[in-house]
Amino acid sequence: MTTTATAPARAESTRPRRAAPRRRRGRLAPWGFLAPFGVLFLLLFLAPIGYAVYQSLIRIDRSGPLGLGRAREVFGGLENYSRAVSDPAFVASIGRVLLFAAVQVPLMIVLSTVLALLLDSASARWPGLFRGVYFLPYGVPGVIATILWGFLYVPGVSPIVDGLTAMGLPVDLLGGGSVLWSIANIVTWAFAGYNMLVIIAQLKAIPGELLEAATVDGAGPLRTVWHVKLPLVRPALVLTTVFTIIGTLQLFAEPLVLKPLSTAISFTYTPNLSAFNEAFNNNNYGLAAAESVLLALGAFVLSFGFLRLTGRRRR
Repeated sequence: MTTTATAPARAESTRPRRAAPRRRRGRLAPWGFLAPFGVLFLLLFLAPIGYAVYQSLIRIDRSGPLGLGRAREVFGGLENYSRAVSDPAFVASIGRVLLFAAVQVPLMIVLSTVLALLLDSASARWPGLFRGVYFLPYGVPGVIATILWGFLYVPGVSPIVDGLTAMGLPVDLLGGGSVLWSIANIVTWAFAGYNMLVIIAQLKAIPGELLEAATVDGAGPLRTVWHVKLPLVRPALVLTTVFTIIGTLQLFAEPLVLKPLSTAISFTYTPNLSAFNEAFNNNNYGLAAAESVLLALGAFVLSFGFLRLTGRRRR
């Protein structure tokens, strides 16, 4: 009798002990799935940022007469940052990129939105064909695109420049006053199709009932666009604007490729070019890292400020 009564009790007492490891494994399972991403994120994102910040705090100290002795790395504090912000060429490059962004970002977003709305309209013919044509420039690498456009900017080679000159309208698309906008043309040509696809994907997600209701209420195409479509694609517009702001501040490949063709482009024409020049031409990695960190902070401030502004207006 005693053996029969205690056997179920022992079986029941062992069940919680067996269930506890299963619950523990269940709690650890999500972390196991996240571990590969966490390791890659740490090694490929956080570690390079941390090393760049470390490099920006280091300066090269040379001993001996005239600084020709042995070089050694010493802690310089904010010396590299002070040198960067006191360099007129670097400050001018920041102003030049901000001017570029003030013109190119609105132009890019407006053009991408117009293209998306045209392809989304009911009267659009062959939307798939034109969508692929508009997106095709994004598939061309930036360096190749700049080389192609460079041939269209060089006098004597460009049919555009030669045609305008024959009409009595001489232009210098690589001159000091116009080369920045020639670069803006390349960037807009390359990325307008990508932003258009992001916006048109949001347009396709609009329920058809809303559009039918607007038509029943007597709203025409323009009122439907302004009061229905644009408010509903607002998240896509915000996303593409943030991407465009960040990409604009990272302007590098286009001016670097056009530099041999234009005397107006120097190695300090943009902040990225300045950092590249300090690192690989002057071997001053500390100053290059400081300029890169300042550029990253600028991109963060502008992007976060734009998101904060749009979020406040939405509320």
